[in-house]
Amino acid sequence: MFESMQGIKRTHMVTELSSANVGERVVLTGWVNTRRDHGGLIFVDLRDRSGLIQLVFSPDADTEAFAKAEKVRSEYVLAAVGEIRRRSEETINPKLKTGEIEVTVCELRVLNKAKTPPFYIEEDTDVDENIRLRYRYLDLRRPDMQENIMLRYKVTRAARNFLDRKGFLEIETPMLTGSTPEGARDYLVPSRVNPGKFYALPQSPQLFKQILMVSGFDRYFQIVRCFRDEDLRADRQPEFTQIDMEMSFVEVEDVLNLMEEMIADTFKEAAGIDIETPFPRFTYKEAMDRFGSDKPDLRFGMELKDFTETAANSDFKVFAGVAASGGQVKGINAKGCADFSRKEIDDLTNFAAIYGAKGLAYIVVTDEGPKSPILKFFKEEEIKAIMDGFEAEPGDLLFFVADKPSIVANSLGALRVELARKKKLIDPDVFKFAWVVEFPLVEYDDEERRWVAIHHPFTSPFEDDIQFMDTEPAKVRARAYDIVLNGVELGGGSIRIHNREVQEKMFALLGMSREEAVEKFGFMLEAFEYGTPPHGGIAFGLDRLVMLMAQKDTIRDVIPFPKTQSATDLMTHAPSEVTLRQLQELHIKISTAKAKK
Repeated sequence: MFESMQGIKRTHMVTELSSANVGERVVLTGWVNTRRDHGGLIFVDLRDRSGLIQLVFSPDADTEAFAKAEKVRSEYVLAAVGEIRRRSEETINPKLKTGEIEVTVCELRVLNKAKTPPFYIEEDTDVDENIRLRYRYLDLRRPDMQENIMLRYKVTRAARNFLDRKGFLEIETPMLTGSTPEGARDYLVPSRVNPGKFYALPQSPQLFKQILMVSGFDRYFQIVRCFRDEDLRADRQPEFTQIDMEMSFVEVEDVLNLMEEMIADTFKEAAGIDIETPFPRFTYKEAMDRFGSDKPDLRFGMELKDFTETAANSDFKVFAGVAASGGQVKGINAKGCADFSRKEIDDLTNFAAIYGAKGLAYIVVTDEGPKSPILKFFKEEEIKAIMDGFEAEPGDLLFFVADKPSIVANSLGALRVELARKKKLIDPDVFKFAWVVEFPLVEYDDEERRWVAIHHPFTSPFEDDIQFMDTEPAKVRARAYDIVLNGVELGGGSIRIHNREVQEKMFALLGMSREEAVEKFGFMLEAFEYGTPPHGGIAFGLDRLVMLMAQKDTIRDVIPFPKTQSATDLMTHAPSEVTLRQLQELHIKISTAKAKK
């Protein structure tokens, strides 16, 4: 028989109590974290969402409660009635918020028993993640996981309150919508009442939030679930949450300034962290030139240096040949890494090869001067130019990559981060934001043999660049912006196209026929003919934001019920097979899986 709470009611969360409550009668509820039997006394650390408090059971206080306490085990659910008393000086636990007090229990009710958990309910438990996800309800009891989820709530509360103060309206947009031709794959939902037709779950509320601007709502936001059927990584999930917003009558500066204010306010309110504004701003070209990435981590230096001009005039044929063919020769100065072994250098060469680099040349800077197999191909003045350009000092190690610009940027950009990790240059307690602006509007996809939008088809080009859309698309800059935190893209947005003629020109540039554009986006093109204000917006990845604030390595640690990297839910066993009857109702036949009878 299990007991109930009939006749009693919880009076406090445990960490609401302090020495100021000594002498008070309290009713506490929670889980048994640990139990210790000291012969004449039994001690139980009771855990609720707020923390721990020590319960003391003595046969002198209540023999029935003492007898029950002898039988409780970890994760039993209890209700305890008792009196707050001050701990003796030698038993104070400074690690606990309630470490100066304890509860002498006079009544105990065992509300539910528990099997032995498959892992310890404690912070930083060393257990396979698949086990944690299989028993997510137990994993979520761990204090660090509860802190993560509560931080997530505080972030959404702070963002919502800020946007409310700034005149934004929270408006829901549809979850069942039409499939879009651009971006990641859609999750499709068959329509029973419209046989053979499908809804798509939204990859973002993009079209609807623009329509809200056409409708005159001026400032919209939504903390919204989005869905993308794409390959997963540590910072991706098939369903994720965005802090999504759109504003009318704004320019790029208006959006960036307001978002900096929101980020600073949210960090302060949710985590007590002061964020310095304004954030540094880099054009896309500058970010790629200096950091080899459009998501630069600014917590350390080691910027890329262009060595192409010197290399072009050298006798080193590998470098000179790349420079002559329009490629680049760039390098980074790995400060203090001159003591790297040959194996470590070979490992870094293999690492750079992952990103397309065909080799990794290097120069070791010693007290006697620079040393490298490639130096024999350079004149003395060229060597001096290299040393001066890289601000090289004894103890440094210079790395070089020669290839086409994209490979140079990707390989050196990744190597820069890898070296920073290896040398422990990254301070996890530092938050470095940046804006990356003026992206190219489109890029050519060799596989699809067409131009594709770098952000999405509704991003506005610079007005001065519209003239190049038909003739030199690669020259067109987008009025787009990404916000980056510690080398992670946190969100992105743009000023949108609000003119039908320009939008049709964009669709044509992406290889979309007029008929296809009308079929898929006719309602939007038509709306643009009824007085559409200039507008722009942005969306932040809530999961990534909280992950970085909580200093976690994966967004799965800040999502209550995430999927695995194979897009499955180990707790509910989703996705699952469905019955033949369900498929028949949807007019669907399947060939790759067997339906349940």
